[in-house]
Amino acid sequence: MAAVISVFLFFPRGQGDEVPLPDESLYDSLETPPDNEKVDLVAEPDIQPPKIIVVDVKGAVLHPNVYTLQEGQRLIDAITAAGGYTADADSRLLNHAQRLTDEAVIYVPLVGEEVPIFESAPNEGEATSDSGSSLVNINSADESQLMTLTGIGPSKAAAIIKYRTEQGAFQTNEDLKKVSGIGDKTFEALSDAITVK
Repeated sequence: MAAVISVFLFFPRGQGDEVPLPDESLYDSLETPPDNEKVDLVAEPDIQPPKIIVVDVKGAVLHPNVYTLQEGQRLIDAITAAGGYTADADSRLLNHAQRLTDEAVIYVPLVGEEVPIFESAPNEGEATSDSGSSLVNINSADESQLMTLTGIGPSKAAAIIKYRTEQGAFQTNEDLKKVSGIGDKTFEALSDAITVK
């Protein structure tokens, strides 16, 4: 009899394995909103593939050739594509950060070599004369544009840029003779191809 009483003490009536159900109001917040309240996802803009450009890498590189690159890449990317510099390359005056343009010619000179002149289309820093030929603006042209002038290599192009940076813009074409290394003979050879405005 004592054993039966103890069983009822430890297992009171009405406390079985029943689990209370959650309040139905909890499900109200999980209902799907009406169609007119659905949030529209923002469509991603069309991503345009990068524009392809072709550049010609010449001179003191391991693999001179024509290379296909992407618009926005830099001169150093073209040099890398060409296998890098040879041991006797002179890269001191090359602007490795310069953005590449389609049909650009990149020439890497040997140490002590005068850079050859390559024909190029007019662009920033170049003006067009009445006769239709392109004139290089010596106040705004970069090194590569200056080197298209007869007798102007990397060292003289750098000297022109240094002079106008320190002394200010050239007022006349003849002011170019004030730059160290540019004498009457050099000036006469390029005088018809330059402008100051």
